[in-house]
Amino acid sequence: MSRNQPREADTDLSRARNIGDVMRFLLVEDNLDLAAAVLDRLRMDGHVVDHAGDVAEAEAFFATTDYDLILLDIMLPDGDGRSFLAQHRARQDDTPVIVLTARSEVSDRVGVLDLGADDYVTKPFDFAELEARCRAVIRRRGGDARNIKRLGDVTFDPLAGSLTVQGRAIALRNRELRLLEILAGAPGVIFSKAKLVDRLFSYDEDVSENAIEVYVGRLRKHLAGSAVSIATVRGLGYRLDVA
Repeated sequence: MSRNQPREADTDLSRARNIGDVMRFLLVEDNLDLAAAVLDRLRMDGHVVDHAGDVAEAEAFFATTDYDLILLDIMLPDGDGRSFLAQHRARQDDTPVIVLTARSEVSDRVGVLDLGADDYVTKPFDFAELEARCRAVIRRRGGDARNIKRLGDVTFDPLAGSLTVQGRAIALRNRELRLLEILAGAPGVIFSKAKLVDRLFSYDEDVSENAIEVYVGRLRKHLAGSAVSIATVRGLGYRLDVA
């Protein structure tokens, strides 16, 4: 499906997002049926999810993209997910990891935690449990990104998905929310179009950088007349400014 323009089918934020803030996940799982079910569930909640079927593909994704959370299977066609985890922790990478394992022995669960996993889910699992464990890990690691942001006369709550501009409640779509999260998380910092595309869309989505211009335009209309504006820095990208 081409996304050279933003999809009008993006869901409104009145739709429940069970995990919380819109985030980018890496799912490392070789069982295609299970992977499809997890992808559908997370994407339904508005999250961006990349899927790797083996260790090599996971490493390729990870080499070019920052992730908020990794869901990691243990038994993979070309190696062991535990080795992937151990190597990343040895490199001082602290990306949160939830291990998906069919092994229920206490020693196996303790083993992955000792390697640096933040949590584990035993297969078969209920999606409500997976989401609850994602919420718990994100809550521990989330920090300021989950707090209400007050920027002049603008109030933004990423968790509730609400935006208030000069007392007016503004309805946002999921991609508009995610873009505002990124920019509002670092006022004054310039984000290139390429970086924003990377944070907003998964690799299997065919999107042009021009789509970012459209989303920025929508946010500018929402913020018009407020103390918050989105500046274009020619040749570099976009920056959120607060008067």
